[in-house]
Amino acid sequence: MTTQLLNDRYQVIRTLGAGGFGETFLAEDTYMPSKRRCVVKQLRPIQNNPQIYQLVQERFQREAAILEDLGGFIDQIPALYAYFTSGGQFYLVQEWVEGDTLTTKLQKQGLFSESAITELLVDLLPVLEYVHSKHIVHRDIKPDNIIVRDRDRKSVLIDFGAVRESMGTVVNSQGNPTSSIVIGTPGYMPSEQAAGRPVYSSDLYSLGVTAIYLLTGKQPQQLETDPQTAEIIWRQYASHVSPMILGIIDKAIAYHPRDRYPSARAMLDALQSITNPIPPTQPHYIQQPFTPTPVASPPPIISVNSPPSVPNHHRNNLLLGGLIAGGLIGASVIISQVLTKSSQPVADPNITPSITLPTVTPSVMTTPLIIPSSVPSPTVPPQIIKTPQKIVQTPIYTNNSTQLDNYFWLSKRRVTNADLDGKDGFTLDIMRNSIFARHGRRFDTPGLQDYFNNQPWYSPKYSPKEFPSKLLSKLEQQNVDDIAKYQNTYNLRYFRK
Repeated sequence: MTTQLLNDRYQVIRTLGAGGFGETFLAEDTYMPSKRRCVVKQLRPIQNNPQIYQLVQERFQREAAILEDLGGFIDQIPALYAYFTSGGQFYLVQEWVEGDTLTTKLQKQGLFSESAITELLVDLLPVLEYVHSKHIVHRDIKPDNIIVRDRDRKSVLIDFGAVRESMGTVVNSQGNPTSSIVIGTPGYMPSEQAAGRPVYSSDLYSLGVTAIYLLTGKQPQQLETDPQTAEIIWRQYASHVSPMILGIIDKAIAYHPRDRYPSARAMLDALQSITNPIPPTQPHYIQQPFTPTPVASPPPIISVNSPPSVPNHHRNNLLLGGLIAGGLIGASVIISQVLTKSSQPVADPNITPSITLPTVTPSVMTTPLIIPSSVPSPTVPPQIIKTPQKIVQTPIYTNNSTQLDNYFWLSKRRVTNADLDGKDGFTLDIMRNSIFARHGRRFDTPGLQDYFNNQPWYSPKYSPKEFPSKLLSKLEQQNVDDIAKYQNTYNLRYFRK
């Protein structure tokens, strides 16, 4: 087998799998200087009928073009390198993704934690959102078709069902081309897909059942269903999962499509409303209302709007006099403020004043404005603390510490100053240590340990001394270092240990 050369170019290394539609090989591209490894899928039509061969070929070319478009836009779908036909069989050449399928990961590490499932869903739902935007339903989402890539720990979606469906093309009794097969895996596909009528939420159903398998270790066939509603009964096997995540998965696997999330984006929004209620680039604080110091006993505003006892010509005289008096008083106040301005402290340009005197337009003014001769300066809120070149708004925390961000995004992209600016020492300490916490590290500092103990996703496994640093990816270690450097630069620390 190792000497087999496909299309005089792809040297087969080993067989990865075989099924009713053909075989899948790991191969080397002998035309490339790097001998790039790739996956070659050999597909064969289910009917060896020359009359429909042309139809199968047309469908195959169309689906290959779709795979090229999808893989070229999102790196969590394998790139399509080439496709060709040979000996009446069809071949796809795709990117080789090094990593473990979710089935293999479950066998190696055991049941997934809630945080790992949340991360998986947040990782995959944007991919499905894009796939669905192209009017494509994957139709075979299951643990074996999701690979966690070694180089960046991202989840990659493989083995779209549309190409296999094209291999099942037949001509019905009316002479029209149709597919004679249903794409999907029993247990992981919903009823409408089993009936040959998949919809976008069919993929969400499959993803939800995949999450259940990873959380419970139970294959779909091992789970009972409600005899009245046909809903899957699984919660008793997931006591370690919070009610909020249970509810999201239950909605995804609802029996009828109308009861599921209408889109991948809707499901993602529901997840993020729980796991990331505050955008990561925003300061985590509760804005307190600011009321300026009141003026001592200001004279009342005198209204002359149409009193019934005053004749029109007298009212006009009063209005004119009011305008003149108001203008003179306003001018005296402005002059007074200008003359005394030099003795006032210079306002910080980064702080927006809380008091603004209204602009008075004589042509529309109907009420004389009486302004006190002394207006106090706005009081700066006590929450604003000045540090070297930074304005830090100190958060006012409640006892419900789960309101803060869990910072899963720190494992997906590099932190920037925009993410850190405006945050206090407590928030920055939580951000930095959450990278360790999500890998199961404990903390010697009681306050820090107490905080993470209150997080539903936290699953402590290692003492600080036993924690294996290799669990951190290169990106995570960079973010730890960057946050620590920022904290040291601006002396923003809350926990001293």
